[in-house]
Amino acid sequence: SLAEDGAMIDDVTTEELARLGQDSADPDMLLTVTAGGNDLLDALFAGRRLDKAVEEILRRYTDLVESIREELPRATLVLTTVYDPSDGTGLLPGLEHHGRLPLEYLDGFNRHVRQTAGGTGAVLADVHQHFLGHGVKAPERERWYWRRNLIEPNARGASEIRRVWLGVLGM
Repeated sequence: SLAEDGAMIDDVTTEELARLGQDSADPDMLLTVTAGGNDLLDALFAGRRLDKAVEEILRRYTDLVESIREELPRATLVLTTVYDPSDGTGLLPGLEHHGRLPLEYLDGFNRHVRQTAGGTGAVLADVHQHFLGHGVKAPERERWYWRRNLIEPNARGASEIRRVWLGVLGM
């Protein structure tokens, strides 16, 4: 596992992928990419112009996937959409001072992930769709997010991400 909590796309590209070594000959390699959510939050909280910031995030995401495909052409690549703990409301406890989160940028990013999967032969894991209804709108016992930090999945949420991956892989 090369995953790192809080990593952003540039971290995956420069640090995590570099740790793979020369495993590109292994046809059984499975890579799950869950990237972009931290980049979107960082752009929002830094107060950057979101249209420009998201344009750059989309470019970096495309570059990441292209790098993986170039380095590991035989690997099974699973691209994962970014979940929405606000369940479409744009409102999260503890982040009210930011107002309603601009979900149109999250939706645009997820569209890009879907298009990228279709255009690269990658498998799409639509975690965003699967998680709807298990965020702030759900009773706490049915939430798939960590109670102390609603942008992180709890143990059930992590298991549900695993379920989506296994489902799209036919397992």
